Amino acid sequence: MAAQPIPARMRGLNRAEICDQNFIEFVQGWNGRADAKPAAHEAVLDGSGATAADFEALFESQLVSRHLDLMARVLRVKNKVFYTIGSSGHEGNAMVARLTRHTDPAFLHYRSGAFMAERFRKLPGMDPIMDSALSFAASAEDPASGGRHKVWGSKPLWVLPQTSTIASHLPKALGTAIAIEQARRIGHTLPVPADSIAICSFGDASSNHATAQTAFNAAAWTAYQKLPAPVLFVCEDNGIGISVKTPGGWIAANFSGRRDLDYFYADGLDVAEGYTQVQRAVEHCRTTRRPTFLHLRTTRIMGHAGTDFEIEWRSIEELCAVEATDPLLRSAAIALESGLYSKDALIAKYEDIRAKCFAAADEADRRTKITTLAEVVRPLAPYTPDAVKAEAERVTDTDKRIAVFGGEDKLPERQPPRHLAIQINNALHDLFAKYPDTLLFGEDVAQKGGVYTVTKGLHKTFKNARVFNTLLDETMILGLAQGYANMGMLPVPEIQYLAYFHNACDQIRGEAASLQFFSNDQYRNPMLVRIAGLGYQKGFGGHFHNDNSITALRDIPGLVVGCPSRGDDAATMLRTLAALARVDGRVTVFLEPIALYMTKDLHEAGDGQWLFPYPAPDQAMPLGEGRVYNDDADDLVIFSYGNGIPMSLRAARAIEAAHGWRVRVVDLRWLVPLNEAFIAAQAKGAKRILVVDEGRHSAGVGEGVITAIVEGGSGATPLRRVVGADTYTPLAGAALLVLPGDDDIVNAAAELA
Repeated sequence: MAAQPIPARMRGLNRAEICDQNFIEFVQGWNGRADAKPAAHEAVLDGSGATAADFEALFESQLVSRHLDLMARVLRVKNKVFYTIGSSGHEGNAMVARLTRHTDPAFLHYRSGAFMAERFRKLPGMDPIMDSALSFAASAEDPASGGRHKVWGSKPLWVLPQTSTIASHLPKALGTAIAIEQARRIGHTLPVPADSIAICSFGDASSNHATAQTAFNAAAWTAYQKLPAPVLFVCEDNGIGISVKTPGGWIAANFSGRRDLDYFYADGLDVAEGYTQVQRAVEHCRTTRRPTFLHLRTTRIMGHAGTDFEIEWRSIEELCAVEATDPLLRSAAIALESGLYSKDALIAKYEDIRAKCFAAADEADRRTKITTLAEVVRPLAPYTPDAVKAEAERVTDTDKRIAVFGGEDKLPERQPPRHLAIQINNALHDLFAKYPDTLLFGEDVAQKGGVYTVTKGLHKTFKNARVFNTLLDETMILGLAQGYANMGMLPVPEIQYLAYFHNACDQIRGEAASLQFFSNDQYRNPMLVRIAGLGYQKGFGGHFHNDNSITALRDIPGLVVGCPSRGDDAATMLRTLAALARVDGRVTVFLEPIALYMTKDLHEAGDGQWLFPYPAPDQAMPLGEGRVYNDDADDLVIFSYGNGIPMSLRAARAIEAAHGWRVRVVDLRWLVPLNEAFIAAQAKGAKRILVVDEGRHSAGVGEGVITAIVEGGSGATPLRRVVGADTYTPLAGAALLVLPGDDDIVNAAAELA
């Protein structure tokens, strides 16, 4: 079909100007009959659930949102604004804000300008226009992110800043809803009212994403068991995702018949019509405590973002049809039909809000910007060493510990030396006694005690409210963790194997670890994630149970990763990781070497040299502190971690016998962040250096260690790396062809000779 000519009124204009003109022309050309002006408490139109007062507030919020969009499109070309994904066409979400509370945690779609403007009414003295302008301008005074990103967020309004990753916020929204209910079962005091609900908005295209589907499935899985999960999923259906259209009727067909996901529809293009429909969904969610799906009809005005020139890929007829459904035109009609506004008064209101938005933008442009790297990273990874040390070494009530372990004579520090798995188990019991709001959850962790019985006995001691099994879904496990953290608890989720983390990585990388950064440290996700991993399992192998790919963890800004090689280190490290979470709100990972769980011997069977006493509860390992074996030896220094430590110690004995060298072995213990100063100090003066890395050749820990050695001034020292191959780990004995072993270390030392 031949392209249609561009109408005269659209030539030389951008879509923002057209939509702006549409509103003014609509109001000026309106010639309908106006009713008598209703009182504030009366229905704005006959049959509407919205009062005149409701409508006036909603309409103003819609106008604020629209003019912020128009302002952003105009000022982006002048480099005064740095974000143009607008909310135009979605202004009906203001109804959701009006009908919920400011203490209902909200996880929002990026088209939530009207929602935010309306929620700002919940607390006095707040200015949605100026706050939004500061965020658009990337000002350091932006109260949401401090200028680090344009986000909808507010600490006093319980709007947690959203990222741009599609649908990644749905699991943590559901997790927060579940956490609200879980608090009652463990006696935890919530930071929000006990009957709060979690609000989660997203687009129709996003609803198809795997991360969204995992949240819907987990919500229904929870409700199916008659467990409360008061989350309000708000699907803002505008029928298109950037340029890909959603099939007509798809959202209703896909969600209206789902068991245990209660479906409601509301017309977001007409606040007089849609208000009661939204109200029904909100009240249902709050009273039944069931997951609720609100299908909110919207449209998308002005394209996906400022760089989306729809005229290039949508017909004129289609664009005109979309503009005709503009919800602001319907709201203008309601304002005029109800008698609340005359045409002149309505245009004056429209222009007044426009002036306020542009004035705020001009002011925001003059405000302070981020100018140094230190300012950028300040909220990313807060660390207060003295406070963390004090918290890690703080001992819980002795009587409580005695009760948990079943008697004074059964306290772990009074037992013989034990292997890694038992010491982790003892340390977890201690943490649960110390922190009554600690929760441990994952696949098989409760009655079974985990695949390797590391969590054995915790469920029996602390019951199902604190130690429980989840559905088999790592994304949702980490979403739950964020929800519990949002509500002030200390989650200890378990990821059964390191290979299972990768499919859920964005819940840590894009969500949990980024929250402090994007909220300017106003919101935190304190958690201690336990991940069993690394190689060398005997009798149960293959890549998925012998995964040595640590790169995905090392790449996450702000994350802390500790990896013990022995039981006593595991206990003191866990105390510090928990303290980092509790004091500084950090997201921490405890990487547990599976092959060392049950290891008792070092050099020969029965020597018991890899069994260690349980450290007293007032002992903790400082972040970044390594362990050094034979610290005055300098003929050869071996850096390693995890399984590499006992291997290196065995190899050291053979190297000493073969070459007469005195060998020092350095256990890094902390893999993220690497303690570069410690590594450089250990390398200084060494005659030879080996870096033993059980990870892969590319992007492994060893690369970071070598960089620290070279940048620390020891680059001229003869150096070799013993490292895994760049391949997946095969089954059975072939695994040892991939992973470094004792002989590889000995042979590398011989090369240095």
